[in-house]
Amino acid sequence: MRWPAYVVGTILACSAAASCVSATGRADGLDVSKLPEAERADYAVFAQRCSKCHSLERPLESGIDSDDFWVAYVEKMRRMPSSGISPDDTVPILRFLHRFSETERQRKAHPAPAADDAGPTRAADTGVSP
Repeated sequence: MRWPAYVVGTILACSAAASCVSATGRADGLDVSKLPEAERADYAVFAQRCSKCHSLERPLESGIDSDDFWVAYVEKMRRMPSSGISPDDTVPILRFLHRFSETERQRKAHPAPAADDAGPTRAADTGVSP
């Protein structure tokens, strides 16, 4: 039986994305299960295409949060012969990188207090009399 090209492409995309995810749901430093459902399809394209040439941690840990930089960089990667990134792939890849970068900017601007920093602020909270 010969499968239509779109079916083969979908199967390959899903299997490539799945190969980047371990049994714990982590994918090269990213916990996919924590992504909103709407972002997972974009992540799948990002994971499939970008992992062909380098680890996913390379872009995810880069610290880059400029959309303009990502546009130029993804275009540069798209032109690499072995990347397999089509012009249509750039839309979901850039959409994922934009949202990921935005989340990272917010996390850096408003870091969660460390457990040690959230200590008691009143004598009554310590259980010790003043």
